[in-house]
Amino acid sequence: MSKLNKVDKAAILLLSLGETDAAQVLRHLGPKEVQRVGVAMAGLTNVHRGQVEEVLSEFVTMVGEQTGLGSGTDGYIRKMLTQALGEDKAGNLIDRILLGGSTSGLDSLKWMEARAVADVIRYEHPQIQAIVVAYLDADQAGEVLSHFSHKARLDIILRVSSLNTVQPAALKELNQILEKQFSGTSNTSRATLGGVKRAADIMNYLDSAIEVPLMDSIREVDEELSEQIEDLMFVFDNLSDIDDRGIQALLREISSDVLVLALKGADDAVQDKIFKNMSKRAGELLRDDLESQGPVRVSDVETAQKEILAIARRMAEAGEIVIGPKGAEEMI
Repeated sequence: MSKLNKVDKAAILLLSLGETDAAQVLRHLGPKEVQRVGVAMAGLTNVHRGQVEEVLSEFVTMVGEQTGLGSGTDGYIRKMLTQALGEDKAGNLIDRILLGGSTSGLDSLKWMEARAVADVIRYEHPQIQAIVVAYLDADQAGEVLSHFSHKARLDIILRVSSLNTVQPAALKELNQILEKQFSGTSNTSRATLGGVKRAADIMNYLDSAIEVPLMDSIREVDEELSEQIEDLMFVFDNLSDIDDRGIQALLREISSDVLVLALKGADDAVQDKIFKNMSKRAGELLRDDLESQGPVRVSDVETAQKEILAIARRMAEAGEIVIGPKGAEEMI
């Protein structure tokens, strides 16, 4: 029986529930989670009865061991969701569940295409644009920024970096403005947005052609800020900081062609980490491919590295590996 990952298990569970119950579960997921599970559901073929039974049995066991049924306390729900999703992702979902709020105007943007979001905020004040960009998930925020000019991107990312908290009244007013275009009501209490770390997360998702000149411009405006952002970014060289088990899991998700291209521009520490976690035969083949490959375009190397970083971030979000920026605190 092939080993199922967590997303496949979730897809099998939802398919087993039936349309009505599955829809109720999906209502509580964010757009990225819905898309990821939806893709997995659409891609499932030839699911064996044994696999279904395994997933259902594991689910029942987990519920039996971890559920807080009967506790009826907000504290349990907050703790459970924060442990499962992290503070940033859990905060908005906690608001919906405990405060009774429905999807707000800001949340509606998370379900839209990046170009459409850019069009919605294009003529708003740059501070409003920065609040919206900071509120979005980092990958979507990066896509949204790609639809602005270099000058506008620089202004927005600098404002995101300087954001710490936003008054609830200001967020509520922004929600009301957006809800004139989208249906729904708001009940906003979370006001912590932005910051240097948020700016770094967004920069991680920009294409190299956008990221490099943008970082250069940030450096011209505020060299100390640019250094702080760079220190917090997860870049290709940081792969050497991932533990061996994480590297092995990552390598299983990367095609050999992409890996060869990416390693053409990697430093020795990353290459050593990769070879250390491959079988002797696989390592020899990879070295042969690297040596036999002629000159390649820098843009092709950067594209390959970005693809691997995107896979690493996706796996980190799914809890399959642990990644951290340069200088991150070690885990024990």
